[in-house]
Amino acid sequence: MGANNANEYDANQIQILEGLEAVRKRPGMYIGSTSSRGLHHLVYEIVDNSIDEALAGYCTEIDVQINEDNSITVKDNGRGIPVDINEKAGIPAVEVVFTILHAGGKFGGGGYKVSGGLHGVGASVVNALSEWLEVKVYRDGKIHHQRYERGKVMFPLKVIGECPVEKTGTEVTFLPDNEIFEDTVYDYEVLKHRVREMAFLTKNVKIILRDDREEKIEKVFHYEGGIKEFVQYLNKGKQPLYDKIIYCEGMKDNVAVEVSMQHNDAYNENLYGFVNNINTPDGGTHVEGFKRALTKVINEYARANKLIKDSDPNLAGEDIREGLTAIISIKIEEPQFEGQTKQKLGNSEARGAVDSIFSEQLTYFLEQNPDVAKIICEKSILSQRARDAARKARDLTRRKTALEGTSLPGKLADCTDKNPENCEIYIVEGDSAGGSAKTARSRATQAILPLRGKILNVEKARLDRILGNAEIKAMITAFGTGIHEDFDISKLRYNKIIIMTDADVDGAHIATLLLTFLYRFMPELIKQGHVYLAQPPLYQITKNKNVWYAYSDEELNNILTEIGRDNNNKIQRYKGLGEMDAEQLWDTTMDPEKRILLRVKIDEDSQSDIDLTFTTLMGDQVEPRREFIEANAKYVSNLDI
Repeated sequence: MGANNANEYDANQIQILEGLEAVRKRPGMYIGSTSSRGLHHLVYEIVDNSIDEALAGYCTEIDVQINEDNSITVKDNGRGIPVDINEKAGIPAVEVVFTILHAGGKFGGGGYKVSGGLHGVGASVVNALSEWLEVKVYRDGKIHHQRYERGKVMFPLKVIGECPVEKTGTEVTFLPDNEIFEDTVYDYEVLKHRVREMAFLTKNVKIILRDDREEKIEKVFHYEGGIKEFVQYLNKGKQPLYDKIIYCEGMKDNVAVEVSMQHNDAYNENLYGFVNNINTPDGGTHVEGFKRALTKVINEYARANKLIKDSDPNLAGEDIREGLTAIISIKIEEPQFEGQTKQKLGNSEARGAVDSIFSEQLTYFLEQNPDVAKIICEKSILSQRARDAARKARDLTRRKTALEGTSLPGKLADCTDKNPENCEIYIVEGDSAGGSAKTARSRATQAILPLRGKILNVEKARLDRILGNAEIKAMITAFGTGIHEDFDISKLRYNKIIIMTDADVDGAHIATLLLTFLYRFMPELIKQGHVYLAQPPLYQITKNKNVWYAYSDEELNNILTEIGRDNNNKIQRYKGLGEMDAEQLWDTTMDPEKRILLRVKIDEDSQSDIDLTFTTLMGDQVEPRREFIEANAKYVSNLDI
């Protein structure tokens, strides 16, 4: 190489580093955050590149591995990133992909028509935010290799060996940079959820997830049925109303559309929208197109077949979607996202494409399957009747205006402070615990609402029955926000909603029933961090008039080790809140200075898993519930079975 060329190469490098420096200075702009969520996002960016190869028809297998040192390896059998010199940059194409922002086959429409992921910043951003990254490309019978450290090239791309000509693909290994991320330990469960989702959304691609840390785990995700199998998986804990899963696919205005759906005997609708394999929790034009088509086609069918009378009103969309699980997955060249969190699709052509393809194919399906069509129509008509009854019930539960005087539930012991910021409400099971809590509380800021017995399981009841339930009515009225479309968080009367139940199986069940109710009717309360679980102690230890409390078996052992294990120790195992007097309850569970509260969180990325968890725990199907509890037993301690 002449001296002149070497200088040019250096100049090229400097310009590239400026681009990647920006990523290191403001990582949140590129991957959303430097928390655990951003850490996992690095893996998705690299896997997305392999998925693009699969969508283009070249890759059938992707290997994702968490290595012992917490680095990640992603291998695929695609074509391998090109290794020839990129004329514009004067360096090999693979180096361009890993060192220049916004480079790669996703731009300019040449390499990939549609692609997973959103920005195509993938590989270079992962490189910039890794302590080191190594890439191997198998192509043309050779193994090419390059290493980078914090985005800087360590050596020019070189050939390190040979491989059979038919072996092609890319292998990327990277270690996230602990200077950037708050936490650099990968969570297998989080990766498993996303990998499963990717495998459902890209039919026929096989994704293998391995964890080579303490317990070696390997799981294969491969769904030939794609999103049809996704619907089947989501309906696992429910009873489908018909055997067939309705599936439609097509292409219109450069939008590739896939829709899959099936009704079950529950009452919630579970709709999941995906754009280029990315979940859109806030929906958007693709989901609107689906809803519009579904409402129109079912009403036309019901009228044509005299299932609803001429004089009856049309079925509303929400009636038809009662108990529906549906996936709407589209691939589009230039997705535009709206809203605060950029989780809502804005492209208008997506609405028309989904509406048109789904309308035509659903109409044909209903004509071919009149028995299924009839089941859907009958369920929708029942829902319409129940909704009318529920509307009447809801009008009664709505807050009365100031003129009529507010009617807070009689059993609520409200607090005196009127600023919601300072206030919290304890939802307590049982009257005896409720009595202790009322005595123990700090009257200014702590309200107590005792509930009698187990509340209604909202997964198994229609809205009219739910709103007729005294315990649920009491909670809705006390919180002040209203539910569903009436929900208004600015009217929330308490900054913290604290569920306080016994530390046993029944207590855990009641807490789950309450969380299910909140998740289905007021999810924003959980999303915005207002919902907590109180942690009452499991043991009281007394020795020579001194008192200690332990919240776990481990803590009990630590205390006993500290104070000496002998006959003077008195250990009381609390079976329930009712066994504590007011003073003990205050000291252990209600005093803001000393108590332990667990905040209930929802991860936006795993909406379908959360829905499935509630269905599994609260649905009719015993088998999935048993499997779930066995699989998660290691996370559940202190169960009195």
